[in-house]
Amino acid sequence: MLTLVIGGAASGKSEYAEGLLLAAPGPRYYLATMEPMDGECRARIARHRAMRAEKGFVTIERYTALAQLELPERGSLLLEDLGNLAANELYSPAGAGPDGALEAILGGVEHLRAQCRGLVVVSNEIFAGGRDYAPGTEGYLRLLADAHRALARRADRVCEVVCGLPVDYK
Repeated sequence: MLTLVIGGAASGKSEYAEGLLLAAPGPRYYLATMEPMDGECRARIARHRAMRAEKGFVTIERYTALAQLELPERGSLLLEDLGNLAANELYSPAGAGPDGALEAILGGVEHLRAQCRGLVVVSNEIFAGGRDYAPGTEGYLRLLADAHRALARRADRVCEVVCGLPVDYK
């Protein structure tokens, strides 16, 4: 089962997504996509890794090329988050670049889905501000929007978390 969970900053989307998998049989994997760019990022990653371990998650860190990732055994997976993955595929030297980022994201998710009993993908709400964006930012947001639409079509369930409450769309 593929579930897409979207929400704004501090909406409770990650906590909600974790809760979906805590009820699932193990093993439970947490696929973290934030690259450790500096000391602050590394400290945040260490804090999150410890919190996840307490909840019974095995953390896997992977920033690009999800289609090459093999899980140790069949289980349930939380991918956190699609926004970081899109930025990594778009801008990182190891990423697929502008011409291949969407295919890399979607192919990676499908590859992981085939290895899981349940896959929950967490992503950020986008375009809610109604502002003009710089050209580079606009391209990133368009990539993320394309990924949202494609994953929503493929997903068994799509929900948005608002103030900690899930609103189901599919």
